[in-house]
Amino acid sequence: MKTLTLASIYELQGLKEDALEIYKEILKEEPDNQEAKIAIKRLSGIRKKFSGVNEEMKEFFIKMDSEVEFLEFERWLAKLWI
Repeated sequence: MKTLTLASIYELQGLKEDALEIYKEILKEEPDNQEAKIAIKRLSGIRKKFSGVNEEMKEFFIKMDSEVEFLEFERWLAKLWI
């Protein structure tokens, strides 16, 4: 069963495309679901804005599991905004 909780877990794990698909399925079944609508807008915006993101850093993000790796990724993201 596809749920908002499952979509959120996928999103937190970096599986943005999988999460987006679940949110879209939820919205088809529940057209008034505001949480799904907001999530779709958020994830669609991320996908458009970062369509050319470095695949190496994407994999790093998905697999990171330490505070040091998180800080390294945070520095890399900060450079994108400058």
